[in-house]
Amino acid sequence: MITSTGNSQVKQVIALVKKARERKKTGLFVVEGRKMFQEAPKAWIEKVYVTERYIREYGELENSGWELVSEEVMHAMADTQTPQGILALVRQPSWNLPDVWNGKNPHIILLETLQDPGNLGTILRAGEGAGITGVVMNRETADIFNPKVIRSTMGSVYRVPFVYTDDLREAVMEIKKQGIRLFAAHLKGKKDYDQADYRKGCGFLIGNEANGLSDETAELADGYIKIPMAGNVESLNAAVAASVLMFEAARQRRK
Repeated sequence: MITSTGNSQVKQVIALVKKARERKKTGLFVVEGRKMFQEAPKAWIEKVYVTERYIREYGELENSGWELVSEEVMHAMADTQTPQGILALVRQPSWNLPDVWNGKNPHIILLETLQDPGNLGTILRAGEGAGITGVVMNRETADIFNPKVIRSTMGSVYRVPFVYTDDLREAVMEIKKQGIRLFAAHLKGKKDYDQADYRKGCGFLIGNEANGLSDETAELADGYIKIPMAGNVESLNAAVAASVLMFEAARQRRK
């Protein structure tokens, strides 16, 4: 059993939790909790850490690569205030741009400089529910392997293809070559979001929480759309707006 927070393995886990640079260097990320551990593809799991309390409650793990740690060590490694007693190091998946439009009817989300980890995780989770085929992000978007993002995805990070791109414009042009129409959620939109046709290959451009889409990115869209607001509200949270659009596309496709 590991009982010291000075242990080299413990230090590595803490670094992976706190530093995007360490996650990029090792190709690993950290998942916490029974649900996230159980849903992780077995081939992706590198190492598992559990407490005696977890073993007493759920029994020993089938995985051979697990290590017993004290409650103090688990608290030191975990990003949550009340860890569930299990934590795993998982290999980062590697997707390519064609993976996000894979399938008969692409449905894509493109994110420009989204900063809030909770928003990013929520978009991935809602996107899976709405049947998106993938997510494209510029490098300035939050790190998808941040523990807060991972928790917010509730497992969708394992199943929804996603890619970061050094050149969002280039990625957009490549997507449009596939016959996929792109819509920008924009305050200048003249057409309400439910008046456009999303039944065939489509994608939605979602911008930064504070500033929205840059003019350069917005101009790449095939059309501007807006979500009409009642009262004095000007716009929605980025994750909420993305969810509204994704599920409208899903509704149209069901019909």
